[in-house]
Amino acid sequence: MRIRLCLIPGDGIGPEIVNQAVKVLDNVAARFGHEVEYSKALLGGVAIDETGVPLPDETVEKCKASDAVLLGAVGGPKWDNIEKAIRPERGLLGIRKALGLFANLRPATLFPELAGASFLRPEITAKGLDVMVIRELTGGIYFGEPKGEDTVDGERRAFNTMVYRESEIRRIARLGFETARRRSNRLTSVDKANVLDVSQLWREVVLEVAKEYPDVELDHMYVDNAAMQLVRDPSQFDVIVTGNLFGDILSDEAAAITGSLGMLPSASVGESGPGLFEPIHGSAPDIAGQDKANPLATILSVAMMLRHAFDLPEEATVIENAVQAVLKEGLRTGDIMEQGKQLLGCTAMGDAVVERMK
Repeated sequence: MRIRLCLIPGDGIGPEIVNQAVKVLDNVAARFGHEVEYSKALLGGVAIDETGVPLPDETVEKCKASDAVLLGAVGGPKWDNIEKAIRPERGLLGIRKALGLFANLRPATLFPELAGASFLRPEITAKGLDVMVIRELTGGIYFGEPKGEDTVDGERRAFNTMVYRESEIRRIARLGFETARRRSNRLTSVDKANVLDVSQLWREVVLEVAKEYPDVELDHMYVDNAAMQLVRDPSQFDVIVTGNLFGDILSDEAAAITGSLGMLPSASVGESGPGLFEPIHGSAPDIAGQDKANPLATILSVAMMLRHAFDLPEEATVIENAVQAVLKEGLRTGDIMEQGKQLLGCTAMGDAVVERMK
């Protein structure tokens, strides 16, 4: 297979972790006879410094001409005080919109070797934690109209509108069912149908889509209960599909309870065109350029890319098994370091993963 990949190293530790991910991808591509063609683009703070805007037109063009996009990290305190409309994060929102990325897939996996870092009790982590949260990205209360602020009876009032079209619900639900089919055939749809009209429509449409997937076990859960159940017993979940606001909260909660944010990848995908794959952690400017960053989440983002964008599960598994191997051997970067383990830098950790790919 010929893969055209656009690299967006971004800010802070972004260039370091992307370099290690590329090293891993080159290795697995060579093993399986694939060809990877790279382009590189600017986004975020580095784009502001070089072009004056967080998302140059050239970056959009390069991304659209690619089969997938691998992003490092965006932002940092250097750009905190510039005009809000051109801050680095605007570039990230802009590229999602430009590529039509309507869904965020965020796995929350607790590696057994890192169970001690989890905030959950040992008897809970012993059951395992492997949840895929699918969040709708382009609808809901973040984008609904009308929105704004006015004055009523002499006091300020602010308002936002939660809106979902049937077609938006249908496409994210279908992605949820398809993802469940690739895992354990279990899907939980999270809403607030006991209170919100928009959630009542959400549930109705999800039930309609479910008829196309009789092999997938579907259940529904109110968002407040889902938040509680994720902490009480995350092993009961496999795939969660939900709207933008609820997904924003639940995906962060699911990631946080693993205790190892430096280990978690994510993917943002659309109906067609390239998907965007990135680690969930930030740019960590305090350690940038010091060879201290953890590249494993970015490396696992490459595995997600191979699995979801190119339907190459065998290649993805090779990478995932290599990451598991370095953890089993006690190799750690600073963010996941434990007593008695071996501390590695960013480059050495990338090398260690490559050495264990087989």
